[in-house]
Amino acid sequence: MTQLSNTNNGYLKVVNPGPLTTLQDAGRFGVRRLGITQGGPADLHAWAWANWLLGNPWGTPALEITLGGLELKAEQDCSLALCGADLGATLDGEPLGCWQAFRLRKGQTLSFAMPVTGVRAYLAVKDGFIAEPILGSVACVTRDQLGGHLGNGHKLTADDRLGFATHTDGLIQRTVPEAERLDYRSPASLALIPGAQVAAFTGDSLFRAFNSPWAVDTRADRMGVRLLGPALRCTMNSMISEGIALGAVQVPPDGQPIALLNDRQTIGGYPRLGTLTPLACARLAQCAPGHQVWLKATAIEAAQNQYRRFRAGF
Repeated sequence: MTQLSNTNNGYLKVVNPGPLTTLQDAGRFGVRRLGITQGGPADLHAWAWANWLLGNPWGTPALEITLGGLELKAEQDCSLALCGADLGATLDGEPLGCWQAFRLRKGQTLSFAMPVTGVRAYLAVKDGFIAEPILGSVACVTRDQLGGHLGNGHKLTADDRLGFATHTDGLIQRTVPEAERLDYRSPASLALIPGAQVAAFTGDSLFRAFNSPWAVDTRADRMGVRLLGPALRCTMNSMISEGIALGAVQVPPDGQPIALLNDRQTIGGYPRLGTLTPLACARLAQCAPGHQVWLKATAIEAAQNQYRRFRAGF
C-alpha cells in the first residue's frame, strides 16, 4: 500500500478480511482496447450514497464488503459511512445501522457478520482510502490483478492496514433520503434497454423474457449473474464477438441469460437481449441466489434521464 510511512495518515487494521472485501473507486475507463475491464462498485447506488454522507466527491475509493465477515480495528479516530446491504454490522459489539455516517474511535472494532438483506455493503471514510492508481484508477479487479489497496488486484487479507488522511472535524449532518434506502428483500425490477440482437429472438422468447420471473443462480459474482427461467431461443447460429458494455445480457445456447457486471470480459460472442441500465446493475448486485427478478423493457432516453437525475445528486 502507498504512503504507509506518512505520519499524517490514519489506519484501519484488518483483523478478519471476510470472503471478499475490495477497494473500489468509480472504475477504470479508457482501457478496454487493451482487454482490461472497468471494475468499480458492483452497487453504484449504495457506493455513491456512502461517499455522499461524508461529503466525498464522486470517485472517492471506498470498501466493497461482500457477504460480511470483515473486522476492522481503528488505529486512529475516523469518520466513516455505511450503505447498502445489512451485513449485521456492529461497533464494539453493539448493533450499527446502515445508511448512516458514524465515528470510529481509536481502539474500537467494526465488525460484519452474515447478510441479513442484500449482498454487498459499502464502507467509506472521509476523503477516501489511500491507494496508488493503476491505469488511472484504484478499482480492484482480481482477475486482471490490477488496483485495490495494494495495486495488484488483491482482496483484503488479515493484518493489512488501510490508510486514510487523518481528520478531526465532525460529521456532516446528512441523511440519505428514505426513498433511496432500498428494500433488498423485495423482487427486483431491472430496467433493460432492448438492442443488439433482440430481433433475432423468437416472439415467444421475447414475451417470456419480459413477462416471467427470473431467479438469480448460484453462479453469480462481480463478472456476471446467470438468471434461471424460461429458455430463450435465438434464430442466429453464430456471430462475431463484439464489445461488451456494463449490463449486457447475453444468452448462451442453453437459453439462460447472463447479465454481465463490472468485472466482465471486454468482448463476447453470444447474442444479446439488450443492456441493463447502471442502476439496474446496481440492484442486481444486491440479489442473493434464489432472489426473484423481473426484466422490464425501457427506452434509452428514459434510461439516460434516470441516470442523469441520479448523478445530479452527487
